[in-house]
Amino acid sequence: MPRDGKSSLIQRIANKAKATFKNCAPADSKAFAAQRSELSALLSELRAADLSISPPKRSSSSSAGPGSSAPVTYMHICETDAFSMGVFLLRRGASIPLHDHPGMNGMLKVLYGKVRIRCFDKLERPQNASEAGGGGPSPPQSLSPSQSQMSSQQAPVWLSVLRSTGEFTEHSGPCLLTPLRENLHQIEAVEGPAAFLDILAPPYDPDEGRDCHYYRVIHAVGGEAGQNSKEETWLLEIPQPDDFWCGGEPYPGPQVAL
Repeated sequence: MPRDGKSSLIQRIANKAKATFKNCAPADSKAFAAQRSELSALLSELRAADLSISPPKRSSSSSAGPGSSAPVTYMHICETDAFSMGVFLLRRGASIPLHDHPGMNGMLKVLYGKVRIRCFDKLERPQNASEAGGGGPSPPQSLSPSQSQMSSQQAPVWLSVLRSTGEFTEHSGPCLLTPLRENLHQIEAVEGPAAFLDILAPPYDPDEGRDCHYYRVIHAVGGEAGQNSKEETWLLEIPQPDDFWCGGEPYPGPQVAL
């Protein structure tokens, strides 16, 4: 608690997140939208110094955190049944692969560095690459042998749309996701290491059907996959990539009590 008796900014953010997400209101609810707008305004004020973190020194700029060999590390701040909150730190050139947040809302606020985020929406139920499209776009047949084998045996293929691509810095507002819109995203550090605060509501919980799944863009409906917003693409569900894992490190900032 700050010496002047006022709550820290991260404590106020946590309090607002608890109030916003405690009842899991529908995303189109006016009350929920108002609460999320207030939370977004608080997040826009947040800077790395508020959490007692800073970019790594130039001599160690390839590291996500002190002594870490992981491409990405995570600082846990707090978690309740309604939401989780923590900080992801990305090494120079690191990327969090395309992944989903089943049934979850999310808010991401960059603390230092720059990240590029690509967001996708799933458009319909998963299909197998050998299935017919049922009158709509058909899953691609021009997969590599390994992709074809994976898809035909077990992995779903999803028709999706590339909803947005953007770059975010500490001066940007939060990036938002909902259970239905921009729920899948890929996050990569640009031009150096980066860090962002992450709020997920409710938290991941495999027992409740909220497990993380990874995807690869394999084909654009109209041709090669590109960067244009609202371009339809096929996504192949894949195992967690071998070159991605997430380490942990202590959170040094103001403590949060809920």
